Amino acid sequence: MATFRPFRAVRPLPELAAQVAALPYDTMSSAEARKRAAGNPHTFLHIDKAEIDLPEGTGLYDDIVYATAAANLARARQNGVFAQDAWAQYYIYRQTWRGRTQTGLVGCAAIDDYKNNIIKKHELTHPEKESDRIHHVTACNANTGPIFLLYRDEEGVAALLEQWTRQHPPESDFVADGGARQQLWPITDPALVARLQAAFAATPALYIADGHHRCASAYHVGVHRRQDAESRGEPLSGEEEFNFFLAVAFPAEQPAIMDYNRVVKDLNRLSSREFLTRIEDLFSVEHFASAGTPYRPAQAHHFGMFLEGQWYHLRARQGTFDAHDPVGCLDVSILQENLLAPILGIKDPRRDHRIEFIGGIRGPEELERRCDPAANDMCVAFAMFPTTTEELMAIADSGNIMPPKSTWFEPKLLSGLFIHDLK
Repeated sequence: MATFRPFRAVRPLPELAAQVAALPYDTMSSAEARKRAAGNPHTFLHIDKAEIDLPEGTGLYDDIVYATAAANLARARQNGVFAQDAWAQYYIYRQTWRGRTQTGLVGCAAIDDYKNNIIKKHELTHPEKESDRIHHVTACNANTGPIFLLYRDEEGVAALLEQWTRQHPPESDFVADGGARQQLWPITDPALVARLQAAFAATPALYIADGHHRCASAYHVGVHRRQDAESRGEPLSGEEEFNFFLAVAFPAEQPAIMDYNRVVKDLNRLSSREFLTRIEDLFSVEHFASAGTPYRPAQAHHFGMFLEGQWYHLRARQGTFDAHDPVGCLDVSILQENLLAPILGIKDPRRDHRIEFIGGIRGPEELERRCDPAANDMCVAFAMFPTTTEELMAIADSGNIMPPKSTWFEPKLLSGLFIHDLK
């Protein structure tokens, strides 16, 4: 069963929360982060993207970047931008965007649950990205970005959170860049805290929705600190903060996964006619008649394709995928195995520079823009039907891994609203 416990969060003062909160470090370039941080000394980008306070050209993984992040965090705490709560508690983090609301519980998950697969994964991680977050957590002595978790709400957690939010005003309430409303409540009732902790203790599994690299790095930091303490002969209780990491847990039915689309640079030396002929063996291909209107798939196994200024509707033919294979029946797998790899020659989409991935937040218009001949950029684009949270959890339950860039969650969890101090 899962461990998900309260903690003493380091949080910005409520009146500064909107200035502090920032999109996650991995959603923007250094140049974009510099622009976003201009004129805002409190933005968490000074901690999560500390290279913006160093000369341009500084390597993202240079030691000075991590040292600067730690110094900026320490300075913000000393200056009263952040304060640590006096006792361990949970927090409610609600986001409302485009008519949808998701209400998460902020707490700390256990590194042992990660090791024992009670916290289930669906993506591979890259050693370089893991190393980056390990250095960042170690330098700051804190988890600064929350992991996005899902749970099956069999214990009525969502109803308890809803009741609290109806009875108490939010401590912070603001609209972030991008239009998502952010609301925060500390849960100050010890009885409710105990009830919530017991509910998660009866929950069989938690699922990583977003944040695999942050989760892996928190695990490695915790294991290293255990080993370091043991080598010095220090007694360990198992309650040390490094045994836990910052997360926000949402009931699985609330968050929505957006499409994660593909653009490809060339047709692998095929003419457009040859390319269309090849794909007709595995997909039905129809022109999308509405001129000037992008085709957006309305159901699984249907795809939009933009080629030479024209949208096409592709539908995977029966027998071209295994409907009983939780990975093989994903649309991202069908497109990869039946088109991208055999026809366009993209065998490894993680490393092939001919393919790029575009989150659905940018809309199909971005696919058209990238394939505009005047841009001399990409040649063909594919609009996907979104993966569902049930598909994600089924794959995680089966112990399998999803293909790269299968899910795009929106809105993003903001960084800086909650920090887990490892001291």
